[in-house]
Amino acid sequence: MSTHLSSILEHNRKFVENKEYEAYLTSRFPDKRIIIITCMDTRLVELLPKAMNFKNGDVKVIKNAGGIISQPFGSVMRSVIVALYELNADEVIVVGHHECGMASLNADHVIQSMKERGISDEVLSTLEHSGIKLTKWLRGFDNITSAVENTVSIIKNHPLLPPNIPVHGMVIHPTTGALDLVVDGYEKE
Repeated sequence: MSTHLSSILEHNRKFVENKEYEAYLTSRFPDKRIIIITCMDTRLVELLPKAMNFKNGDVKVIKNAGGIISQPFGSVMRSVIVALYELNADEVIVVGHHECGMASLNADHVIQSMKERGISDEVLSTLEHSGIKLTKWLRGFDNITSAVENTVSIIKNHPLLPPNIPVHGMVIHPTTGALDLVVDGYEKE
């Protein structure tokens, strides 16, 4: 067992034994009825909820690379739909961030890294012949504001989105936590 894994399990044993979980007890329903879609960037783990004044239980947080939706019927949008229809959420906020790694993502570099870490050319070729274009699938974005606007548009125009659900877009600074409003979902187009 790795040092990280042993450390995690040991900490968890003490965490449960000392009932530290009691400070985090809440229901599965978001108290503020909000869904946040954001990036998996490590700088946002604690900063984003603090900068937005959310505590455990307030919101549903969906994280992925870039905080963007690239597939309208992919797993991120499915999570949004489930939160809206099953978990009583009624508002969506897309939060991108400055200095995002997806802005500079180079698909060819990622594919080369895959090869260096043991993914064979045969596997890559099979995927390409199956219609999976890795360079498209691993595509980032050029501008965070445009990426947030595009994700907001995908959500707002989704055929399964309930009417009158506000969908907002913001960009957070990963050092200061300063938020810039990109799309106000309460404004009518």
